[in-house]
Amino acid sequence: MTPPDRIPFVRIRPDRIPIRKPSRASTTTNITLLFLVACTVVGLAFLDGGDVRLVVTHAKSREVTLGTAVGATLRNLGTMFTAPRADSGHFSYDAPLDRLIGTAGGILGSTLSRAIYGVLVTLGLGFLTTLIGAIVALALGLAASRNLSSQRASSIIKGFVAFIRAVPTVLWVLIFAIGAGLGSVAAIIGMSFHSVAYLTKAYSESFEEIDAGVIEALKASGANWLQIVFQAVLPSSMGYLISWTFMRFEINFTTAVAMGAAAGAGGIGYNLFMAGYYLNIREMGYITYLILAVAIAMEIAATRLKKRYRLHE
Repeated sequence: MTPPDRIPFVRIRPDRIPIRKPSRASTTTNITLLFLVACTVVGLAFLDGGDVRLVVTHAKSREVTLGTAVGATLRNLGTMFTAPRADSGHFSYDAPLDRLIGTAGGILGSTLSRAIYGVLVTLGLGFLTTLIGAIVALALGLAASRNLSSQRASSIIKGFVAFIRAVPTVLWVLIFAIGAGLGSVAAIIGMSFHSVAYLTKAYSESFEEIDAGVIEALKASGANWLQIVFQAVLPSSMGYLISWTFMRFEINFTTAVAMGAAAGAGGIGYNLFMAGYYLNIREMGYITYLILAVAIAMEIAATRLKKRYRLHE
């Protein structure tokens, strides 16, 4: 037996953390991003600022350097977010509501009430398109799930919605505007069309995450397709459905702001566009804070709703 003082010291090496080797797709993505960053840096380094003009008034302008233009932009941003102000008369109700309210003073006639009305119009546009998209996508998502439908039907639906998602929402709105004209109708159809494709993919993937043993057990007990959906699929994936739907609601709200200017859908987006057109940076900051407040309220409501649902599961 080896004496204790002569036992060799064995150094135990901790287990190494396995590192996944980068795939071809991730390598290509990283190279593309690095190339774009390099192009941006080179473009800024060799940018000629001699033609940059800083607008002083509507009638006068003077040539400035790029550094002066950047400084003026930062000062404008500071003014926008530190001294927001809405000019009276730039916000208004729709014609029927304006005739109903008339020249009422007080809260209804204030600038804040008229601005909040524009936010509510944009919020309603986002809610309506999300509701339409969620109803249609629920049926398509069930039909596109590989564990609830055939392989052929799943591939056809997923391929179709992938094509729709590849086209930006703004382009869909402009495409439908050819037939419906610029306005809220084209915005609703285009945003709903893209929402259906987005939520169909999200819902179908949530349904496919359900344990296959549960579905097989219900089939073995004689349950039909509708019983499987309403007794196993929907209750098990309700949390995911709520999360994806609220996420799309937030996306549609921000899209509705842009559509107010790009497609003439009205709402607070049109007011933001007009404020930018007339270089009213204080009013732009005022509208931005209103939009930010609504976005924060939506996030709080979504978090509480998901928490309440998890408590009742």
